[in-house]
Amino acid sequence: MRVQNCLDALKHADRLVDALRLADDLAVQASQNGGVRNIRILRNAISSKDQIVAIAATHALGQMVDEEADSVLSDLLSSEHGFIREHAAWAHRSRSPHLESMGRLVGLVASGGFAGMLSQRTLEAWGTSVPEMVSVSLESALLGVARVESRYRLVETLGLVQHAISTTLLLRLANDPGEDMSVRSAAVAALGQRRGQPKVVELLTLLVEGGGHLAEVARLSLMDLDVHDVPDIDLDMPQQGSNLTVAQLFLNADIDAHLSHSGSGDNGGIATLLVRLGDALVAGQQRNPDDVQVGGGRNLQVDRVLTLSRGKAEAASQSMAALGNIEQGHVYGHIPLLQDPKQSANPWTFWVAARRGISRLLRAAGNVDVLHLRMADVGSLAAFDVARALDIPVVFTVAPDPHAVINSMDLAGTLNRENFGTTDEIEHFWFRARLVQRLAANSAHTVFFPRPNLRHDINELIGIDIGKEPQRHTIVPEGIDLGVIDQAVLEAESLVSGGPASPALLELRDLLNALPAERRALPLLTSVGRLHRVKGMSTIVEAWAGSDLRHRTNLLIIGGNLQDPSADEREQLQLINGTLSPEVQSQEGLLIAGHRPNDTVARWIAATRTGIPGFAGPNGVYVCGSLKEEFGIALLEAMATGLLVVAPDAGGPATYVEQGRTGFLTTTWDTALLAGAINDALVCAANEVTDTRALYSRSVVQDRFTIEAMAHTLNQVYSNVHQNDVQLRRELMASA
Repeated sequence: MRVQNCLDALKHADRLVDALRLADDLAVQASQNGGVRNIRILRNAISSKDQIVAIAATHALGQMVDEEADSVLSDLLSSEHGFIREHAAWAHRSRSPHLESMGRLVGLVASGGFAGMLSQRTLEAWGTSVPEMVSVSLESALLGVARVESRYRLVETLGLVQHAISTTLLLRLANDPGEDMSVRSAAVAALGQRRGQPKVVELLTLLVEGGGHLAEVARLSLMDLDVHDVPDIDLDMPQQGSNLTVAQLFLNADIDAHLSHSGSGDNGGIATLLVRLGDALVAGQQRNPDDVQVGGGRNLQVDRVLTLSRGKAEAASQSMAALGNIEQGHVYGHIPLLQDPKQSANPWTFWVAARRGISRLLRAAGNVDVLHLRMADVGSLAAFDVARALDIPVVFTVAPDPHAVINSMDLAGTLNRENFGTTDEIEHFWFRARLVQRLAANSAHTVFFPRPNLRHDINELIGIDIGKEPQRHTIVPEGIDLGVIDQAVLEAESLVSGGPASPALLELRDLLNALPAERRALPLLTSVGRLHRVKGMSTIVEAWAGSDLRHRTNLLIIGGNLQDPSADEREQLQLINGTLSPEVQSQEGLLIAGHRPNDTVARWIAATRTGIPGFAGPNGVYVCGSLKEEFGIALLEAMATGLLVVAPDAGGPATYVEQGRTGFLTTTWDTALLAGAINDALVCAANEVTDTRALYSRSVVQDRFTIEAMAHTLNQVYSNVHQNDVQLRRELMASA
């Protein structure tokens, strides 16, 4: 009855996040209590209308060692419900290879998407015990599949299996001019994992000589063959002057030192943060030369920061060369995904290419002392596998994501038991929640953003009690570069005083020129961020357009690739255009500016407060409409300029936005409440007669949220993790 009792508890859980956690108890009981009766109980639960129960029962069934459980799970791979197929593919990974399921998993790989990725991971796991069976299944599928995208996925999966059959087929596909270039690229990339085979080297060398895109992929594969295993670190305790190499990752962005893609696609606040933070980490010890001694809580020197993000194959080759020549400073490494990320609404499908690219860069970098991962996404999934293989300690920034979003949607009534599975097909809540748990449990150290009730929230939403092992956890606020903001404010104030406009402000003035003359004295509402549903840009537009704010202000949205939008960007643009058609947006006061470099954005935010004579009135407001905001880099930048801000009342902003003084907190998904908070901020800004409040807003940022302070705290974390790792290695060697 234990399985039934757990199932009943899950059915009656008050919150969806509670049900998510109770699913673990059900899986444990199922693993310990098999039998026909319990299998039938779970099978009936899977067919119920309660989709969260159906998912939990699928994973519980996956823990049962039983032939009937094998049969039921295999049938689930062909379920009419996509979310059941996904979770069945995932559940198979922990089971022994099953011939009946093999063909269905291969079919899911060919279909692509998230289910295809999960099937790839299962087939890779099975390939270690039955490589010939997996290779033959994939080879057979290729004989009957003509669709290019499907062939790409099948070939990519074939590359995960180490067997003579797969190697022979990869060689043929890589050298076949009749195959699509993407399929050949997948085969060429896989050949880089086949060491010690002269035919592989011979073909790759030939392809490099042929030039073009395939040559770039072949060049990277040759690098993979040449990169040896990373040597063991020096087991002596670091002495004064020892240095650290820290790697940090954000796969969803194209990151460069100039932040030239800021706001485009997924190049949001995290991309900006990593550039500023990497610079601050390597510069910190230059400003504090006495802060390099071990002991007394002092930091080791960070000599090199490696920031990894996506990029083209050519950029990846160049970054590999840079890694070999640069021993100090902030270095950027690029991971080729082989396919255009904008053509895929599902970044999880880049898992294989991401893992290979991350492994290539970390091996080439040599002794990487710490890898810092920051979110439960495909990059962290791939990077954690690599870190485990290379024995690199991981620091993980834990955030209640997707837990907080699930809870917010649950409270709002938009997510419930009857639509959880169909929503999960899009958002992958279950997988991401489990990934957060796995990364947090297996990392050397975890970092948390400040929250008003941090210990309670993290325990309630994720199930981690940070009070039990406080030495493993550190609270680290994010930070911004005040120098950039201060320069932006100086330029905006100079323009108001009659000085010349800087290039960034000239660009803003040209944009504002599209407004009707009668609107050019109105203040600006400005919002910066990715065009993504979580950032709430369409909600801001709806709140503005549906209230008198539309007649009292102009709305400036900064972010998004308007020329070549991603699937998420297209969705937001469609919602915005549904509220106000593109033909009348500028006439009505709505300006969608697209992405701009971070330095330009800083100047536009500053001008929101000062105004631009003849084009925008002063005393505007910064608006963050995010459904969830773990901390909020753009909010801090706006506060540093002196702007009043409107922000979500949950998460990080509640720790630094003082209601009525530095901004206004609200329930951002409610358009009426959001419009009310914006109105309150506008009234407050209009009534100001001195700079006292603005100076106070800046002082909050200066005292608590600079990038230098963040770098110093993380430097201590990295130093402690490295020293603990060295000590552990010493102990292991002594006991060997």
